Amino acid sequence: MTISATSPWARRLAALTLTLAGSALAPALAAAPFENTIAQRTLACTACHGAQGRAGPDGYYPRLAGKPAGYLYNQLLNFRDGRRHYALMTQLVDPLSDDYLMEIARYFSALDLPYPAPAAPAAASDVLQRGKTLVLQGDPGRRLPACVSCHGQAMTGVTPHVPGLLGLPRDYLNAQLGAWRTGQRRAHAPDCMADIVARMSDADIHAATSWLAAQPLPASSKPATALPAAPAGQVVPACGSATAPRGTRP
Repeated sequence: MTISATSPWARRLAALTLTLAGSALAPALAAAPFENTIAQRTLACTACHGAQGRAGPDGYYPRLAGKPAGYLYNQLLNFRDGRRHYALMTQLVDPLSDDYLMEIARYFSALDLPYPAPAAPAAASDVLQRGKTLVLQGDPGRRLPACVSCHGQAMTGVTPHVPGLLGLPRDYLNAQLGAWRTGQRRAHAPDCMADIVARMSDADIHAATSWLAAQPLPASSKPATALPAAPAGQVVPACGSATAPRGTRP
């Protein structure tokens, strides 16, 4: 897809550069010639999400690099179409077509970059043990499936639509689960995460995110290609997803 220097995306990149005028990134963005490559055009993304989409420094702009393309595409659609709410993201993606959002998603998905070491555990040992149990085994008595039943046994995600849970700060994980609970984040029906979070207590969320944020990445951080077998006595919930643009695949 060819984008001209006067396209909505290019104009929004210029506007973002001005917005970031007081930041350390502004001189580099302002000086960079417009090369009309996907790497150049996604500077509007990496200004917040870190170089090459490695994650922002404040814990709230998550990693994009290496995430499943279908997941990234779904989230771009969700911001554009009102299922997620963050004004800057909505402004950036509002003029973009489904095809171009998929191009962005596939670009970041193809980046294979190392992860930083995890943060030190920020909770007591009994809390961390409860979090580990929820993530790996769930709580069948409360109809809480194990996180790994959807996000993969290695917790690195499953192609094409399920994200990994490792390499994410606890604050970000808490914010997203809280957003599902309050309806600020939604997904295509059936919205399985909204149903799951509604059955989690604050203590459950704190335990699960504290344990996840402290886990190192496995040697291969790439998403799995198939869901694992469901733990005994559990049913993997059905989760909705957008259909890829015609002629493309995640």
